[in-house]
Amino acid sequence: MTGSTGAALELRGLAKSYDRPAVDRLDLTVRAGEFYALLGPNGAGKTTTLRMVAGLLKPDAGSIRVLGIDARTDPIAAKQITAWVSDEPMIYDKLTPMEYLAFVAGLWGCDPATAQASANRLLDELGLGAHAHQRCEGFSKGMRQKVALAGALVHEPRLIILDEPLTGLDAVSARRVKEILQNRVRAGCTVIMTTHILEVAERMADRIGVIVAGRLVAEGTLTELRGQIGQGDSSLEDMFVALVDSEAAAA
Repeated sequence: MTGSTGAALELRGLAKSYDRPAVDRLDLTVRAGEFYALLGPNGAGKTTTLRMVAGLLKPDAGSIRVLGIDARTDPIAAKQITAWVSDEPMIYDKLTPMEYLAFVAGLWGCDPATAQASANRLLDELGLGAHAHQRCEGFSKGMRQKVALAGALVHEPRLIILDEPLTGLDAVSARRVKEILQNRVRAGCTVIMTTHILEVAERMADRIGVIVAGRLVAEGTLTELRGQIGQGDSSLEDMFVALVDSEAAAA
């Protein structure tokens, strides 16, 4: 599944503190063209990390490079090739999905005809074609999540960052979202996703990183993770629990 070589995302010494360190001098490299799952217990620093990568939070220290671009000194260039989808979708209730996608594409300076074709394709792929011209105010959380995802993808980003993207989705919608993401990776995009649904990470991710207390405590393919913690045939859930428990005991 992995595409081109090189790094899509490089974090070095990334740090953010509130009352305590939320992200603790984190080093992380995600390869271009891979599907990377970032896992961790609640409060581990996953969302804080991704919000800093997306330019929504300012780091206290460290560096962020997106496909070779320094995101701290050239944030606009980094954002132009990045998509961000949060677990709480923010869309405009008074707009229809098609109007929302046209608005977002306009913000990115996309060619209108190209953007409309992309919007039509995305809405159809997400099962929203029949709702393309209905106002979003009556949509369920799952439908809003799909509109937000379409909005994030309409400018053809090369790095896609998703925080719990399957929240609120039924089984059919979740499958559609997973297919879209896998197709993007096959086309050379990079996807970074947090999820509490460990079976999704186990099935979809090329590599998995586990973050606890703002630090990366394990990383690799499923086979590599099993080797690192000496559990030859364990499920990802068993390994995740063992890693988190061992880190808590060492703290």
